[in-house]
Amino acid sequence: MLQTMEAETIDMSAVLMQAYDMGDMINSSAEVADYLYWKNAVENSAEVKELKAVFARKKDAFEECERFGHYHPSYHEALAAVNDIQDKLHSVEAVRKFKEAEDRLDDLLFTVSTTIAHAVSESIKVPSNNPLPTGKGCSSGGSCSGNCG
Repeated sequence: MLQTMEAETIDMSAVLMQAYDMGDMINSSAEVADYLYWKNAVENSAEVKELKAVFARKKDAFEECERFGHYHPSYHEALAAVNDIQDKLHSVEAVRKFKEAEDRLDDLLFTVSTTIAHAVSESIKVPSNNPLPTGKGCSSGGSCSGNCG
């Protein structure tokens, strides 16, 4: 029994060390560097700060109208104002590049998670930030194997 516990401990420590190594590799990847660069650019942009402040005000005004729904006389105008300022915010190069870098990093992390999970079992579900999953199964719109749950 003691030998089995020692073997599990040694194996677990090796797994943890490899996980830390993988984390270090991910942290030193081009995807993370690009993400951090554009995140910093967004955080230090005066234009983005100004647009975020305007967006927050427009969003608050819309939320006030939204309490009454489509029946509020200013509902559609407030919604249009929010969408307009959001479009302006997304048209800023730093924001656009940040979102692209964020998506590439998310794809990298999802690929790593999927690879690890499927090394254990093909039936393990891997969470994704994609609102339109591409996998097969009962909840993704793919063919159902009948082995769910």
